[in-house]
Amino acid sequence: MKVSNELVLKFLPHRDPFLFVDTVQDVIAPRELATGELLPLKELVGTKVIANFHMREDHPIFAGHFPGNPIFPGVAQVEMMAQASSFIYVHAYENPYIQNMDVALVSISNAKFRKPVFPGMDLVIETECAKVRGPMVESHCRLLHDGQLVSECTVMASVKM
Repeated sequence: MKVSNELVLKFLPHRDPFLFVDTVQDVIAPRELATGELLPLKELVGTKVIANFHMREDHPIFAGHFPGNPIFPGVAQVEMMAQASSFIYVHAYENPYIQNMDVALVSISNAKFRKPVFPGMDLVIETECAKVRGPMVESHCRLLHDGQLVSECTVMASVKM
C-alpha cells in the first residue's frame, strides 16, 4: 500500500520543517487482509512500514547543525522514525486520512547512531510494530541510506484518533 505525499500530509499533523516523511512505500499488515477488512488495534503487532525521506540540501535544520559541516541531528532521526511508525494505523481505521490524529512520543530506547546523515541523502525508514497496549504502541525502527544502517531505535508513542 503506497501512501502519496498528499496523503502523508493528511495523515500526519507535522509540517515543514518538522515533517520527516515524504512518502510511504508500503504498509504491510501482519496477515493477509480481505478487501476493506480492518485490524483491531491489538492485531497491529507485526505491521511493517517502509517510508522515504529525501534530505534536502536546503533543509533549515542545517543552518544551525552545523554551519559549514551540515549533519542531520540524531534527535531528528528519532523523530523521523517515530513519524513513519504512525502509519501502522492505516489498517485499523476505515478512513485514516481524514482522522484527527493525536500523537505523543512517550519513550525512546536503544537508540544507536551508526553513520552521519548529510544533505542530499535519500533515506528509507523501516518500522515494525512490536507491542500494542491500549493507545500505546511500541515500534522497532531503522533508518537506512543505500541499504546501509544509519540509525535505529525503539519508540513508544501514544496515538489517539
